[in-house]
Amino acid sequence: MIIDYGSRPPVPAFDQSNTAHLKRYRTIYEASESAAAATTPPSEDAFADYLKVYDAMEAEHIVVKARDLETTFGWRIGNEEVAEFCKSQGGRFIGFAGVDPHKGIVALRELEYAVRELGLRGLNLQCFEHKLAIDDPKMYPLYAKCIELDIPVNLHCSINFSTESLMEYGRPILLDKVMTHFPDLRVCAAPPGFPWVHELIGVAWRHRNVHIGLVAVRPKYLAVAGSGYEPLLQYGRTVLQDRIIFGTSYPLMPIERTIREVEALPLSETVKRKWLYENARRFLGLAG
Repeated sequence: MIIDYGSRPPVPAFDQSNTAHLKRYRTIYEASESAAAATTPPSEDAFADYLKVYDAMEAEHIVVKARDLETTFGWRIGNEEVAEFCKSQGGRFIGFAGVDPHKGIVALRELEYAVRELGLRGLNLQCFEHKLAIDDPKMYPLYAKCIELDIPVNLHCSINFSTESLMEYGRPILLDKVMTHFPDLRVCAAPPGFPWVHELIGVAWRHRNVHIGLVAVRPKYLAVAGSGYEPLLQYGRTVLQDRIIFGTSYPLMPIERTIREVEALPLSETVKRKWLYENARRFLGLAG
């Protein structure tokens, strides 16, 4: 079985055509997105084709995420739309809420409503899109609310390719400070920290509630010398084997190819199952 921790279905609710601040991503991921498009080519029912790929890969759950960037970029993927989509799919899709930290108490109320009333299961904060560092004081009330609601938070923790924001906002060492203040906060730091991969490994090793999301990077590079991702393979099959969470980040990456590349890594079958399924199931609080 597979749990994909990050995917964007080809339906209107998740459309990103108006995201000028992400234009640079189209260049960086051009080859990968083209490969993804080739596996789910345009058709009269692109969503049905998308589901067929997941069916073939025996995907039990797929995580989808809302985003509220109204203050910084005037754009959002709404919590209501994400919740409605998840409900329409009978529980296979798990939704994370998105709120704008700049909105203060309004964001806190929106998060509580999204979880208690809409049924969303986590919080998604893409810090570079909020133009806020992971340890910015505006984030702290949201972290506290996540603990109160007993939900995990997804934090962008890596380089970003938007030249309208700072790379430093996603530096992993900033998460160390947050976790010393909120040791009960359940975090998935994703993507996996490049170019500060060792830094993120250190933070995760120190803090038992920090997980590393293997998303938006080709898994094969974990076994390529000089790629910068090699430490994830060594620590991810040993001391952090229970803390690596897999996601395709579709349409940035093709679904089947990304799963097959994890399966081809020099990992035991036990560790592969943890990366592809068990760690996400536990992090998301799913019965198993």
